[in-house]
Amino acid sequence: MLAESRQLMWTLLLLFAGDVFSSKCFVDYPQQTICAVRGSPVVFFCIFNIIEKQEVKRFMWAYVKPSKGRFLLTYPGNVSERFEYTGDKVHNCSLKIHEVSHYDAGKYFFRYNANKGCPAKRLVLKVIDLNISVPKETMKEGDSVNLTCKNRCDGEEGSYGYSWFKDGEAINEGPVLHLTNVSSKHSGNYTCSLKSTNGTTSGVAHVDVEYGPKNTSVLVRSSSETGADGSIVLICCSDAHPPVENYSWFKIADGWIQKVGHQAELLPVDGGQYSCSVSNKHGSQNSTVFTLKKNPYWTFMKDMLVIISVSVVLLLVVTSVIAVCRLTKNKIRAETEHLEEMQRTDGANRLRTEDSHQSQAVNDLKVEEATTEIIYATIEFQKGRKRAM
Repeated sequence: MLAESRQLMWTLLLLFAGDVFSSKCFVDYPQQTICAVRGSPVVFFCIFNIIEKQEVKRFMWAYVKPSKGRFLLTYPGNVSERFEYTGDKVHNCSLKIHEVSHYDAGKYFFRYNANKGCPAKRLVLKVIDLNISVPKETMKEGDSVNLTCKNRCDGEEGSYGYSWFKDGEAINEGPVLHLTNVSSKHSGNYTCSLKSTNGTTSGVAHVDVEYGPKNTSVLVRSSSETGADGSIVLICCSDAHPPVENYSWFKIADGWIQKVGHQAELLPVDGGQYSCSVSNKHGSQNSTVFTLKKNPYWTFMKDMLVIISVSVVLLLVVTSVIAVCRLTKNKIRAETEHLEEMQRTDGANRLRTEDSHQSQAVNDLKVEEATTEIIYATIEFQKGRKRAM
């Protein structure tokens, strides 16, 4: 493409070469404005006329900024890897820039032999990025979409050749990439670049293909159907994007379907037939029926639970009977002790009463005995008196 443009440009220059070379001071650029894709090479086509057939001793290309300019290439003088003089010392003053960047955008001019008196025409360079047009980044499995590599320098799609890449690997060529009946394998990062030029990669366009659950199955966490310790976990697995939002577990027994869980994992309480159902916003799917063999550990544990339950009930009954018997016995004992206490209290009261009566009789007897002795003494005293007479 660049070779064809160069040939056309020089053909046009030759058409008005007479006018060009008749001027004593002339520098011109067939393209006053040039647009280039970032990372691509660009050529500034330039022609000049030697004043009075003087020998070209010095020339330069300069870059102009509002604040200050800078010399890109001078002869004799500096040599640059990115800026290459492709002209001669007679009429061609073209300049090639390798891998242009946004920093290179601006105004340029060419001068030779310090021809300050000549008009300083300027050339304008615009630098743009390739970009990808994507109608929608997120799509559903089965949809179709077109990705377009846009180059604003040359229209919507441009006249360049383009290469397409997915996750860094080349996949197709052309300005438009057609993706039909998309699936999960189409998800990834897409870029485009100019076919004939390295370093012109566009920005990344991410394509995300969503789909409903598929390949839904039931897995057992342990290495075999029955674990050594009886701890078995059933896992409902499914490939879905976005991830599964709802889980449902079912157990099939005697022709009946019973819902037994709503998490991704299930801890079964017994063997049997199990299945799970999953769903997201794009659909749902059921797993195949998984048969879990009965585990001897579970049977043993169930028997033990029955035995323990019966034992606990019997223990409660026996404990209740014993408690009732003890309460009855304690009540009878308390009543007996109370009755005996009352009897002991009545006997003691009677004894105290009898003792009181006996004490009173003894006291009366003593009083009587004392009175008798006094009378007897009086009688004896009187007899003594008579004897004295």
